Amino acid sequence: MRSKKEMMDLGMNFALNCEKIRLFTLEGSRTNINIPKDEFQDYDFSYFVTDMDDFKKSDDWLSYFGERIIMQKPEAMELYPPELGNWYSYLMIFEDGTKIDLTLIPLNEYEDYFKNSDGLVEVLLDKDNLIQNSVIPTDRLYHIHKPSEQSFDDCCNEFWMTSTYVVKGLARREILFAIDIMNHAFRPSLHTMLRWKVGVETGFSVSIGKSDKFLKEYISEEMWNNILSTYDMGSYQKMWEALNTSIELFRETSHFIAKTFNYKYPDYDEKVSMYIESIRKKYTQF
Repeated sequence: MRSKKEMMDLGMNFALNCEKIRLFTLEGSRTNINIPKDEFQDYDFSYFVTDMDDFKKSDDWLSYFGERIIMQKPEAMELYPPELGNWYSYLMIFEDGTKIDLTLIPLNEYEDYFKNSDGLVEVLLDKDNLIQNSVIPTDRLYHIHKPSEQSFDDCCNEFWMTSTYVVKGLARREILFAIDIMNHAFRPSLHTMLRWKVGVETGFSVSIGKSDKFLKEYISEEMWNNILSTYDMGSYQKMWEALNTSIELFRETSHFIAKTFNYKYPDYDEKVSMYIESIRKKYTQF
């Protein structure tokens, strides 16, 4: 892969030599001092331009950045509706493995861009001195936040309610349904509770990253291995084991949060647990 210096110089030189580009920023993990650096990090470039249509009429100008193995243009797709409004992005992986996520933004939207930024932004070039105040990248927006008692109960309620959907899928022998509910409706509540535990133990001063990718650094090896075991869902028996382990993890962690903040622990844990056990006995042999 090309070095960071090569890629940053490439992005800068293109911006310097193009009159229609007035502002150039870098976003994402490469601006975050708390993220370990590696060669797989994207280069999240944004060009603020005076003429969007001139860039969009052809993709030829993108060859400046190298030979691509694939490119995706989310704002030109039909199956996955675009979400960036007037912005236009190019997600590119090059033959050397380097990845650039390049976004074009109308220059007149630069104030909205900074107003709605997640904080991980570095201004690399400002030809017209539009940015009057210093922009210092920070991941503070992604730090774990202390839950209110209502949020705590909402998380518990969602966990125990969706557990019954997993059980229904298992009882009906609909394993794909059960797996889907497990991963997309049930599991997120467990991870929310685990994040709050990390928050308590770090003074709510850290982020554990997208998809909780740094969670392992903040929990015991035993808990980590138990979490990993819940992803083994290749049979009905494994599914039941994963469900039971998830429940044990959630119960342990939610009791910890309740005790820490003197929140009321919900009584529906006991009632739903009894319901789950009754279904398991009726529809399984284990």
